[in-house]
Parts: sequence; C-alpha cells; structure tokens
Amino acid sequence: MNFIYGINAVSEALKSQGRAFQWVGVAKERHDLRLQHVVEDCRKIGIAVRFLPRQELDRMAGNGAHQGVVAVTSAKQYNDLDDVVAVKRGQYSLIVVLDGVEDPHNLGAVLRTADAAGADGVVIPERRAAGVTAIVAKSSAGASEHLPIARVNNIARTLEEFKSRNLWIVGLDERAQQTYAALDYNMDCAIVLGAEGKGVHELVRRKCDF
Repeated sequence: MNFIYGINAVSEALKSQGRAFQWVGVAKERHDLRLQHVVEDCRKIGIAVRFLPRQELDRMAGNGAHQGVVAVTSAKQYNDLDDVVAVKRGQYSLIVVLDGVEDPHNLGAVLRTADAAGADGVVIPERRAAGVTAIVAKSSAGASEHLPIARVNNIARTLEEFKSRNLWIVGLDERAQQTYAALDYNMDCAIVLGAEGKGVHELVRRKCDF
C-alpha cells in the first residue's frame, strides 16, 4: 500500500492518472475550497472518497504535512528513457540527470525546479539514490506526478546514450572553471547534478562535455 499526501501532490496525480487510486481520505473537520476541488475531481473519475478524522490522516501520512488529504495509490510508475528523450517542451531538449541524490526533500525540490524551468524530464539511478516517495511527491508540489522520470541502472552509460542522440552533457561541479550561467544553452542538453556532499562521480564527470 502506497500513500501520497498534500493538496498539490494528490491533485497532480489525479490529473496525470499515472497512478492507480484505491481511495482518497479527506479531513472531515476541514472546509477548504481546494479540498473540495480534490473531492470533485475524485468523483468525476470514480475514485472513492472517505471523510476521516485528522488523527487518522496523520497516521497514514506518518505525521507529514498532508493538508487534509491522503491518497492510497499504486507505486509510482517510472518512464522509459526513450519516453524522456522523446518529450520536447521547448525548442531544445533539456533533461536533468541526478547522480545519486539521496535526500527525498532534495529530490522533490529538484523536480519542482526542473518542472518550473521547463525541463523535459529527469533521470535518477536505481541504486543508492532516492526514489519517488510520498515525501518527494509533497516536496515537489506534485511535479513528480506529471514530469517524466526515468530510473536507470548506470548514469555513465545513460550519458553515453544521450550523446549518441546528439545531446550535449553539462556537469555541475564545484571544481569547474566557469559558472553555469556562462554557457549558451541554445542546444539539446542534459544537465548533471551530483549527490549531497559527494558531487558528481568521477566516471560521470568524465562523460561531460562542459
């Protein structure tokens, strides 16, 4: 059983229909217009709504800041790498690659920022890195529910795949000789961010063009 909570996270999951919903719990003590919109969205697509005491929602959300709504859903379904590459929201492709971000709040913040910046998708590793959890969905303000996210076995090999598809690889590293703002981003590219406290792995760094 998987939970997601927070008004934005649940609303975006309902819109994207990327998860199967079992039911949605709503705080019966709250009379909030945004919560009412969530209830209406659920009823439009036939998802059961249960009005529950706040204490029950607190338990389901592990005392997270659920804003009066918790959904019982399937696990997050990740996209294939091809799906991420195929998306093109702007004139040029922009993919964000995370080389081992472990903190779910940081992952959520990156997803939220990537979505706001117009990124086509995000790539994360399968091992030794945060996946999309309820905390990530809440921290991302729901961006995790509609932004394409691929999970891959090997980041370095994925960058090679991107190069074969004519994407330039831009690595963010504290040892860099120029700032990220000095680069002209009028090109199809993937931007690589490293892990907290560790940065980009050396093998991954060597795959970067900039």
